[in-house]
Amino acid sequence: MRGIAASSLWLWALPVALSAGPFDGTYRQAANAECGLVGVDGRALEIRDNVFYGVESRCEMTRPVNVDRMDAVLYTLECTGDGGAWLERVIMMNAADSDDLFMIWDGYAFRYARCPEAQ
Repeated sequence: MRGIAASSLWLWALPVALSAGPFDGTYRQAANAECGLVGVDGRALEIRDNVFYGVESRCEMTRPVNVDRMDAVLYTLECTGDGGAWLERVIMMNAADSDDLFMIWDGYAFRYARCPEAQ
């Protein structure tokens, strides 16, 4: 009986774990970037289901910490790409005046325009 209850609890939590994150979307790296080319230098970045797809890299967005009184979250990124693995810390924040995304790294800040939704 305990096994059935534990299995039921796991199935209930599954949709929550797979739900969209607050920053899901595709973003332009530059004003004239092609939104359909994700992961190519100078084109587009994508965040989907708490995974950040950057230039030739894939990062699991883990250990989220809400930033008090801001529309922002601090993440630890567990990244792989280009034959290696590494950890990064990043603050992601929605712009107050648009659908843009701010990504703040140690010593760097970038603003990315959201791509239009695919039809």
